[in-house]
Amino acid sequence: MIKNIIFDFGDVFINLDKAAPQRYFEKWGISELDDKTIRIHKDYEKGLFSTEEFIEYHLGKFAKLTEEHFITAWNSILKDFPRYRLDFLKQIRNTEKYKLFLLSNTNDLHINWVQNNINFYQAFKSYFDAFYLSHEINLRKPDEDIFQFVLNQNNLKAQDTLFIDDTQEHIESAKHSNLQTWHLQAGKEDVVDLFKQKHLDF
Repeated sequence: MIKNIIFDFGDVFINLDKAAPQRYFEKWGISELDDKTIRIHKDYEKGLFSTEEFIEYHLGKFAKLTEEHFITAWNSILKDFPRYRLDFLKQIRNTEKYKLFLLSNTNDLHINWVQNNINFYQAFKSYFDAFYLSHEINLRKPDEDIFQFVLNQNNLKAQDTLFIDDTQEHIESAKHSNLQTWHLQAGKEDVVDLFKQKHLDF
């Protein structure tokens, strides 16, 4: 029986345009990113670089970029957060039937944008029993140790825990850790359909 629900953030609660940063980079003649740069992006999500170091790396590598251009491009992935999803989360919280967790691959620049542009962010955060951002815990999906971290930190049983994410690779990793899963198809499904999709009590 499901007692705990772990939610992803991007394309589960906040809508994303995952192709937007690359469209911006192409405006400045950057057609693709090399392996080193992609690895640095992942390490930044783990909090292994400061934001200042992260920006300096890109300005040093891509001469046409300014700091303003880069931050605009980097944050362009973030779109709107429909209020009805917040209301849905609050309804789940109020039932007191489930422990709720957020587990997101994110970074300092993105979360600062969210804090400055989503006026109910603090209310959203307050509905969770624990709120895990990859850059704060130095772990990121799909590495399996991030799931073990959440389970161990909260004394959760994997078989009693549902993980919701829009990325297949993350779902497969969660399955290896014996979590129940819902691979949410962004644009075709919505998190508010959770209780129809998974036949849970509400």
